[in-house]
Amino acid sequence: MNELIIHSPALLVAIPLFGAFLTPIVGRLGGRIRDALVLLFLGITEILAILLAQDVYANGIRSYVFGASFSSFTHPSTFSLPVRIIFEVDGLSIFMVIISITLAFIAAVYSISFIKKENGLDRYYTLLLLMTVGMIGMELTGDMFNFFVFLEITSIASAALIAFWADRAESLEASFKYIVLSTIGALFVLLAIALLYGQYDALNMAAIASSLQNTMLDKVALVLLLVALAMKAGVAPMHMWLPDAYGESPSSITFVLIAATQASLYGLMRIAFTLYGYNKIDMIPVGWFLVTLAIVTIFIGVTMALIQTGITRAIAYAAVGEIGYMLLGIGAALSIASKEGAAVATVALQGGIFHILNDALDIGLLFLVAGAIIYATRERSINNLGGLARNMKYTTIFFIIGLLAVSGIPPMNGFASKLLIYESVYRVNPILSIIAIIASIFLLAVFVKIFYSIFLGPEQPHLKNVKEVPLSMLVAMFTVSILIILIGLFPGYVINTFVNPAVYALRDPSSYVAAIIGGA
Repeated sequence: MNELIIHSPALLVAIPLFGAFLTPIVGRLGGRIRDALVLLFLGITEILAILLAQDVYANGIRSYVFGASFSSFTHPSTFSLPVRIIFEVDGLSIFMVIISITLAFIAAVYSISFIKKENGLDRYYTLLLLMTVGMIGMELTGDMFNFFVFLEITSIASAALIAFWADRAESLEASFKYIVLSTIGALFVLLAIALLYGQYDALNMAAIASSLQNTMLDKVALVLLLVALAMKAGVAPMHMWLPDAYGESPSSITFVLIAATQASLYGLMRIAFTLYGYNKIDMIPVGWFLVTLAIVTIFIGVTMALIQTGITRAIAYAAVGEIGYMLLGIGAALSIASKEGAAVATVALQGGIFHILNDALDIGLLFLVAGAIIYATRERSINNLGGLARNMKYTTIFFIIGLLAVSGIPPMNGFASKLLIYESVYRVNPILSIIAIIASIFLLAVFVKIFYSIFLGPEQPHLKNVKEVPLSMLVAMFTVSILIILIGLFPGYVINTFVNPAVYALRDPSSYVAAIIGGA
């Protein structure tokens, strides 16, 4: 078991990667065998992630170097560096990995029935596994260039999956827009890495963090990284790709795209708190910049959701608004530098990170419900739907749970994380908290309107024979709903067990750096 834990960082990437290689081969033996294989590989990866999480929570940061331990090369500042690819797993990275692999596994279960009648399923599952590899790699790597590589893997696989319904012009347009903006973001990241490597002759995040001098080039690199990762995370005004990508891709893929978006948000946090925060560089202006973007993102997301007539696009714009809440907590934590405000900054970061988990489940559930509606009715327009509660009782219940959760209504999980954000941001500036609360009220109004129109409104004549969706789709939605309710009922346990280790990993970047520098 100890050997398994030691090599688990590598296995978390290797297992789904091997599964992606085998999927098109096994697919020739039959769809059921292929589906079972995909679930097996994702299930094993999930178990390994949980075992690694237990180890990290109990014993601290775990580092894994591929192909070599530590070289004899000595850095000018007297410490030795690993010269191979290195994974570094702390409380934040394993928290994000668990979210990513859980969403990928649930999406695979949902897909069994959702896309059963589609063509190209071998490619679909191969790309899903590659997308999972990219997300996990982004969250585990301790190397800037390999972060770029895994970011590209995620982007390419995501773009292909967004265009899965290639017969729909909207899907192709969404995929094209996504890959163009992803390419621009990737070039920004690559240029920033080049600037840092040119100055410090290092790609390892811990090594760069320990050497950073806050030069003009460092500041340029920071701007490039923040802009690129904010764009990839769907932060306004760089959010233009997200409503199209979320709204036009298969709902099972949108469910995983949420995790991919949050992997970019993870990169933003790692850069701001660990890479630039280690040497106590003044990040207050960055914090206020992120807070401003957060308010703009919340406003655009909520107001645009109000006017949508397509169910998936309405949820997609709501997802934009929810990204704003996460960024609000993260930005507020960065904007507080005084020792007296340390407790407030910690609560803000708790709220932001906790909301990453809650948003993945809440918005994800709504997209799964939207997929179920499209599967059963072949309709996307809210105006063409009505009275579905009569024939889709379980789906109706799941939508109610998602509606309450995403609006921050107790006792659902969204209430706990948003309350932490409201409380901490109020201490920073009361106006920010008031805006966030009002936006949640508007979001509730949006989904109450959608709920009435789709489920309680007059039954459309062409929908009288609509039936409930197949079992695998119901199981996926039920699983997400149970997680939402359990987290809402026991938020303290989730915060203490999962969120706080992630918060402390960001608040204390010295541990991340020491795990590499001290191991030489």
